[in-house]
Amino acid sequence: MSQYRLPAPAEQRLLNELQARLVAAEELPRFHSLLRRHHYLGSLKPVGERLYYGVTDGRGEWVGLLVFNSAAKHLKFREQWIGWTGEQARRRLSLVVNNSRYLLLPQQNAPNLGSKALRLVLKRLSDDWQARYGHPVLVVETFVDPDRFCGTVYTA
Repeated sequence: MSQYRLPAPAEQRLLNELQARLVAAEELPRFHSLLRRHHYLGSLKPVGERLYYGVTDGRGEWVGLLVFNSAAKHLKFREQWIGWTGEQARRRLSLVVNNSRYLLLPQQNAPNLGSKALRLVLKRLSDDWQARYGHPVLVVETFVDPDRFCGTVYTA
């Protein structure tokens, strides 16, 4: 028996109505409060370039929160995976960003909610980054604790 199921009509409506938007500066205190309360790592104060996203339902209420920020300077396996030399990594590191926080808030749930929310944000991330920082995003990385998660949302 498969553990997967199709969304019920109300869940499908939620998925159809999802939208992703940048979080306004005045919303950041609430954003960080929700991360502290619901994310197992809490909130963070990213250094360098960063964007905060809220994924909203049809009423405009947050169902997901995501933080993207500058990537770590040196990750041997990232450079190997991309195929960069040390010099290429130094010149191109600004094109890599880290998804340092991803939280689906507990009040809403539906099959595929995580992957749909992530897709909506990734669809606009490079354009938003270009508008804010003057360069695109070519690679998004993240770290998943395998003792807690399978990484299914990122795989999907």
